[in-house]
Amino acid sequence: MSQAIEIFRQELEAIKAQGTYKEERLISSRQDREITTTAPSQGKFINMCANNYLGLGGSQQLVGWAKEGLDKYGFGLNSVRFICGTQDIHRQLETKVANFVGCKEAILYSSCFDANAGLFETLLNKEDVIISDKLNHASIIDGIRLCKAERKLYDNNDMAGLEQHLKDSQDKRIRLIATDGVFSMDGVIAKLETIVELATKYNALVMVDDSHASGFVGERGRGTPEAAGVFGKIDIITSTFGKALGGASGGFTASIHPEIIDLLRQRSRPYLFSNSLAPAITYTELKVIEMLEQDSSAVEKIQANTKYFREQLTEAGIDIIPSTHPIVPVMIYDEAKAIEIAAKLYKDGIYVIGFCYPVVPLGKARIRVQVSAAHSKEDLDKAVAAFVRHLK
Repeated sequence: MSQAIEIFRQELEAIKAQGTYKEERLISSRQDREITTTAPSQGKFINMCANNYLGLGGSQQLVGWAKEGLDKYGFGLNSVRFICGTQDIHRQLETKVANFVGCKEAILYSSCFDANAGLFETLLNKEDVIISDKLNHASIIDGIRLCKAERKLYDNNDMAGLEQHLKDSQDKRIRLIATDGVFSMDGVIAKLETIVELATKYNALVMVDDSHASGFVGERGRGTPEAAGVFGKIDIITSTFGKALGGASGGFTASIHPEIIDLLRQRSRPYLFSNSLAPAITYTELKVIEMLEQDSSAVEKIQANTKYFREQLTEAGIDIIPSTHPIVPVMIYDEAKAIEIAAKLYKDGIYVIGFCYPVVPLGKARIRVQVSAAHSKEDLDKAVAAFVRHLK
């Protein structure tokens, strides 16, 4: 065995010794409120840890739309967008999603990770500064690493810290504030109203990754800008189709400034060097957004389910991070115990995962429960009862 492989083996053994080694469970059914697994054991489970916020992952209606898209536009395009990979539905979806999130233009990517990876390097250089929330998603962090701009961090939702960085960087050519709309490990929503006020005061741009909000946060499901009262005022929004909006894949960057999107088309590397978004997904996402524009019942259901579930856990004395979001972190703190409790819940027919370091900080282990519009009251009650049984 080579020295390199021995080093890797020792690192894996250390992860196992810490009790934080992650095993992937095998699902043999479609994504839905109830799923079937074949490993580590076979059975049916209430799914409480998917990003299936609107319950569309298992929707037969979306399957039908995808089949229509396949029949009309084929399986794939075998090319990048600027060569021969742009179909009419790609431009239609870009126009539709831009309007949906309160922007003027949008550009599609294979994922929101790619959207974030291709954003900062394209727009900024060493004369600029990015001011980033410390709890931003890994894709924002990695995208910033690719950029030569100066980087400044502020504590999560610390508006005084953000303002100080803005004051200290007034000599920069461009100042860009980068934040998640919803911080995915905590379910906490960014203070976008204050961020926009500060950006206006100090002549900065605002970028929001709204992956855990697009389609269901806000009165019409238009995301955190709508919920914060700043719809149409965010300079750059990145988000995904891989969560609430069907759960397949794909992402986008949208902007109230068409020049930003045009520049991304010219220079953004993940856009220029990655295949076009699959036609079936593109076609289906067009239909999904049209549906959400006409029918808000799923948005109302996820918001009602979230309120009920959070209230029931709180009344039962379960330690959760306060918010209004369907991400509900049940705090365990101890890494090994989080894995153990998740395994017990699995035996009870509740599909959840323990989150430990390095996904969350050491000593902040949790079980991140995620509510769906597809869940029934009985599903939520069963989950609450299981948590009470194993934590009280």
